[in-house]
Amino acid sequence: MIYVVATLTVKPETRAELIAAAKLSIAATRKEPGNISYDMHESVTDPTKIVFVEQWENAEALVPHRTADHMKAFGRVAVNCMTAPPKIEIITPAKVDVR
Repeated sequence: MIYVVATLTVKPETRAELIAAAKLSIAATRKEPGNISYDMHESVTDPTKIVFVEQWENAEALVPHRTADHMKAFGRVAVNCMTAPPKIEIITPAKVDVR
């Protein structure tokens, strides 16, 4: 299992536009093979930060996701709403014994 954490910094005046486009992309992504969860979060300390937290069965499931039509459509909107490139981290659960 892998997680993707994508942090976007958006222009305040385009925030509503980005969120509207994200809703369509989220709905489509949740139907993709290998997707476990896909959620959008808003920072409580910085209104320009939008964070997507995704959970996937494996890295292979991300390959078609990146080129899906709904992601291309979201990308066309997002590129005009962001003030910087997104910060994308791919993480896995830590193998830590917490007994």
